[in-house]
Amino acid sequence: MRKWNERWAKAVFLWLILLVTFPAYADRGPEGPTPFKPEELEALVAPIALYPDSVLSQTLMASTYPLEIVHAARWVKANPNVKGDAAVKAVENQPWDTSVKSLVAFPQILEPMNDKLDWTQKLGDAFLAQQKDVFAAVQRLRARAQESGNLKSNEQQKVEVEPAPAGGGTTTIVRIEPANPEVIYVPAYNPTVVYGGWSYPAYPPTYWPPYPAYYPGYYPGAALATGFAWGIGLAAAGAIFSDCNSCWGGGDVNINTDKAANINRNFDRSKVEGQGGRWQHDASHRQGVAYRDNATRDKFAGSSGADRRSQYRGRGTDSGTGFGASDRAGAGNRATAADRGSAGNRASVNDRSAGGNRAATEDRSAAANRGSASNRGGPGDMSRVSSGNRGGYGGGRDSSFSGIGGGGAATQRSYDRGRSSMQGSGFNRPSGGGMRGGGGGRGGGRR
Repeated sequence: MRKWNERWAKAVFLWLILLVTFPAYADRGPEGPTPFKPEELEALVAPIALYPDSVLSQTLMASTYPLEIVHAARWVKANPNVKGDAAVKAVENQPWDTSVKSLVAFPQILEPMNDKLDWTQKLGDAFLAQQKDVFAAVQRLRARAQESGNLKSNEQQKVEVEPAPAGGGTTTIVRIEPANPEVIYVPAYNPTVVYGGWSYPAYPPTYWPPYPAYYPGYYPGAALATGFAWGIGLAAAGAIFSDCNSCWGGGDVNINTDKAANINRNFDRSKVEGQGGRWQHDASHRQGVAYRDNATRDKFAGSSGADRRSQYRGRGTDSGTGFGASDRAGAGNRATAADRGSAGNRASVNDRSAGGNRAATEDRSAAANRGSASNRGGPGDMSRVSSGNRGGYGGGRDSSFSGIGGGGAATQRSYDRGRSSMQGSGFNRPSGGGMRGGGGGRGGGRR
């Protein structure tokens, strides 16, 4: 009878829990992304909305591959004298996406994208989830800049206003093209000036001042009284492989496969031609960076459930495009993984010294100290890009991407720091309380 009463009490308790919690779960609809607000999208695209159409579209495409942006920016920094089309030619064999390769011709774009990686990732997330809305936000900003008298044709650019396609949501569209197709100028501007003020205090526009290296005559702290700063024109027509004929209204980016193949020797024409020439995001170039939400992850991160889970958790797929499953700039190389040497220090796993001295059997070091693997930020991070220090979303470049490309040296430094810390605390001393080979453990042998 007593057992029956206990079972009855448990059943009633579980029923009460379900009664309380079920309404909360019943209200949940199908899982999907939380849309970016129109004003939020405008704040995101504000610093690039006035780029020439083709450069804008390639910047948006490249933003969906933030880790490859890092690689390309480092290449540009290491090769400052290779410019324009020559720079694009020099990286044709790199494993990056075509859009990323094209941006090496425009270091004045690539460098701020690398410096503001949180913004870059968020821009890419918005473009993946709301491509048509992103282009609509660009058109709203262009219309404001033109109405304010700050966007007009000149020796650097040609600005044209055309009737909008049917169903486009606006009556006109504003196109921006290079005045000379062979020479491309990329403007830098202050969004709060060029758009005639900013109407959304809750969503201030992203802004970076012109980098003096690319805008001669500009010095840090100078005000852009006219709204624009123009750098040196770049002979970079060979870097252009897209157009926005379908961007305005349709929300698609058109790809010229012949030009794309000239930029990227690894370009797969079939993926684009099979989609009518429209750009398609390639998850293999995402390099393990987590997607913003489950719906986007499921759409892009691979066909198998295992692939989708790995991408969402920030794990690469080892597709031969840089950081793979086992080589994420130190993230996968955890103190040389299988060969943990002194990091794992399993020297006496099989030699337990008189039966009881496990001497580092429990002290595997890599388990507790895998390149600071215990310092793992939040789940919305930028994947394992910094040897285990996952940083949080919005944590800035240092927390999200520091250590990229560090390889074995970065891993060894992380291990040395961890070992020093553990030794200082007494956790991992040969004869201390952490290892069982000495006074505090089972050392000494037998019981």
